[in-house]
Amino acid sequence: MTNFYSQLDDAFVRKAGQPCLLCADGEDWSYADLRGYIGRAATVLKAQGVDPGDRVVAQVAKSKQNLALYLAVLRIGAIYVPLNTAYTVDELNYFIGDAEPKLFVGEVGRSDVASLTLDATGAGSFDGLVASAESCEAVEARDDADLAAILYTSGTTGRSKGAMLSHKNLSSNAVALSEAWDWQPNDVLMHALPIFHVHGLFIASHCALLNGTPMHWLPKFEPKAVVSALKESTIMMGVPTFYVRLLDTPEFRQLEVAHIRAFICGSAPLTSQVFDEWEEVTGHRILERYGMSETIINTSNPLDGLRVPSTVGFPLPGLELRIADDQGSPLAAHEVGTIEVRGENVFGGYWRMPEKTAEEIREDGFFITGDLGVVDDEGRVSIVGREKDLVISGGYNIYPKEVEGILDDMPEVLESAVIGVPHRDFGEVVVAVIVPTGREVVIADSDAALKDKLARFKQPKFVA
Repeated sequence: MTNFYSQLDDAFVRKAGQPCLLCADGEDWSYADLRGYIGRAATVLKAQGVDPGDRVVAQVAKSKQNLALYLAVLRIGAIYVPLNTAYTVDELNYFIGDAEPKLFVGEVGRSDVASLTLDATGAGSFDGLVASAESCEAVEARDDADLAAILYTSGTTGRSKGAMLSHKNLSSNAVALSEAWDWQPNDVLMHALPIFHVHGLFIASHCALLNGTPMHWLPKFEPKAVVSALKESTIMMGVPTFYVRLLDTPEFRQLEVAHIRAFICGSAPLTSQVFDEWEEVTGHRILERYGMSETIINTSNPLDGLRVPSTVGFPLPGLELRIADDQGSPLAAHEVGTIEVRGENVFGGYWRMPEKTAEEIREDGFFITGDLGVVDDEGRVSIVGREKDLVISGGYNIYPKEVEGILDDMPEVLESAVIGVPHRDFGEVVVAVIVPTGREVVIADSDAALKDKLARFKQPKFVA
C-alpha cells in the first residue's frame, strides 16, 4: 500500500481534462486545475517546515482551495486535522494544545503556532503563496498504518478525542463505498456538505475523487441552490436535515428526479415518516448507511434491492460486525446489544489517549461503537439506541457532559441536565433542564454563558 493520495492522483491524471469542481460562482476547476493547485500547495507546506507525520490543523470554510489543502497534506505525508468552523476560541485552544500542529490554517492566524490564512472565498496568505509557488511532483511514501488524519469527536467526559485514521483506513473505505454504490464514469455528485466532517470530506469527496467524476461544489446547503444542482447530478449525499428542508421547498417538489441514481443519507437517524414522504414525492427510497468518525462507513442499504426504513443495511465487504453483550460475546439475531466492528476501515485509536483506546477497542480488535443495534435473519442491521450519552443534532455529535460542565459553573445554576428532544428539522435539539440557585434561569442566560465557550450547534435551544 502506498500513500492514499497516489490512488487519487491516478484518477486526477487520467481525467485531467474533465470537470472536477462545478461551482456556483462559475469558477470551475478541472482535475488538471485541482492537481496543479495541490502540487503548488505541497511546496508551500514543505516551505513552512511541514514534514511527514506533522499535523496541519485547518479551521476554514469550504472552498476549492480547502479541498486542495487537505489533498496536499496527504501528498507530503503529513496528518490533516480538520476542525468545525463553529468552534470558539476556547475550543480551538484545546485542539491546538492537544494536536501540537506544525501549521495552523484558519480565517485568522494565531500567535502560538505558525499560521496561514484562508477565508470562505479561498483567498488568504495560503492561496497567495500557492499562486507563486513551483509544483512539487513527488508523493511521500507511506505505510498502511501511517496516519493520514485526526478527527476530533466530543467526549463523554467533556474532553474531545482525536480519532486517528490511517492511509489504509481511508483507502479501504473509499474503494468499498465506490463498489457498494456502483460509482459510474458519468456520475455527478451534488456536494453541499461541510468538509471538516467525515461525511463531506471522506465519504462524499473520496467517492468522486477516486473515480475522477465531477462534484457540484456548493459552499453550504441552501435548498434552491441544491435544487438547481440536482438537475445535473446523479447522486446526492446529505444528512436528514437536507431531506426535510428539500421536502419543505416548493421548487423541489416540482423537480423531475428520475435521472438521480441514489439519494444517500447518514450522520443521524432518518425517521420513517421522512423516508415515506420522500418516496411519495420523488419515487425514490433513500439509501441509508451507518458510519462514524472512528470507522468512516460500516454498513449500507443495497443500491439494488430492498431498502427498509429505519435500518442501515448490511456490513460492507471486508467488515466484521457483531451484536455483543457487555463482555463482547456475540448475541443471536433479533437480540439487542452493542454494535462492535472490525476491519480495515476501523481506526487505530485515540490520539494520545491510550487508556481510552484500550477501553473502546477490545483485544480481538473489535471497536465498541457505543450504539445499540439488532440484526435480523438476513443480516440487516438496525440501530435502536445508544449506550453513550449522545445527542445528534443536524448530523453533529453533542455530548451533554461538555455542555453541563459549563452551565454548572454559572452562579445562577445549582445543577443542570442536558438532554436531546426530537425535532423535525435537526432530528434532535439540545434542551437544558436547570435547577436554579435563585431566580429562574432563561435561555438568554444560557446563551450568554456559552457563546464564547462552545460552538453554537452544541448550545441548548431551550431551557426548562
